Amino acid sequence: MNKNSPKAWLYLLPALLFLLAFLVYPLLDVMVYSVEEGFNFASQTYFGTGLYNFSYVLHDPYFLQAVKNTVLLVLITVPISTGLALVISAALSSIRPLRELFQTIYFLPYVTNTLAVGLVFMVLFQRTEYTDGLINLVIQLFGGPVIDFIDGPYWAKMLVLCVYTVWVVMPFKILVLTSALASVNPDYYKAARVDGTPRLRVFTRITLPLISPMIFYLVITGFIGAFKAYSDAVALFGTDLNAAGMNTIVGYVYDMLYGDSGGYPSYASAAAILLFAIVLTVTCINLLVSRKKIQY
Repeated sequence: MNKNSPKAWLYLLPALLFLLAFLVYPLLDVMVYSVEEGFNFASQTYFGTGLYNFSYVLHDPYFLQAVKNTVLLVLITVPISTGLALVISAALSSIRPLRELFQTIYFLPYVTNTLAVGLVFMVLFQRTEYTDGLINLVIQLFGGPVIDFIDGPYWAKMLVLCVYTVWVVMPFKILVLTSALASVNPDYYKAARVDGTPRLRVFTRITLPLISPMIFYLVITGFIGAFKAYSDAVALFGTDLNAAGMNTIVGYVYDMLYGDSGGYPSYASAAAILLFAIVLTVTCINLLVSRKKIQY
């Protein structure tokens, strides 16, 4: 063993203790709760162990609705937000004057409070006794019908949630991709201009492969972040997401712990383990795909 090893472990000790206290122990605790059947929070007792909690959660219509909402949110928002961020970043990189100003403007939504953005979106989309909302006013200008985006049909509420999520996450992606584009060696572009290569081919054959690690990073973190969505839905539809039909998996876990149906940590733990399994599976699939598609 290297003589510096004890000193290295001493330096790592605070981080290791932090991980053990706030990551490893809670994960093990959740796993234990998830198999304790009939757990009573007040008396800290249970009558058996098994997989009943998982069976209950998987047959709970509220959980199934939350899974549907979360999966739709992931499949819609991650590709759209990443694609839009890539287009905007490429446009910003080609604009020399005022580029820093535009980067700041696009980054502002990321540092704005989530609930504050939600209130703005409610002004845009919510119908009240005084107004139909700014978006409905625009729709009416083009002869369209008035739509209740907050309390109306499911597709309308999902549309608002997706637009809201894209708006919130896109600034960070723009910042990362703009930095990635700035790090590309300009000699590649000079060689392409000498050869007379079209701009689209330069983008697809030079730019995309070189920034593909950053794109993959954003896709992975986008999937994980979308699967953990909860505050976005609360900001738009309030705390009773089950009544609105817009609950997410994280929202379901919270409701089982603290909501109107709260006091069931075993069910909440089982749902949390299922969410962990889903995210882990999706991440592993993305890692396998990246080995063939991503150029490091």
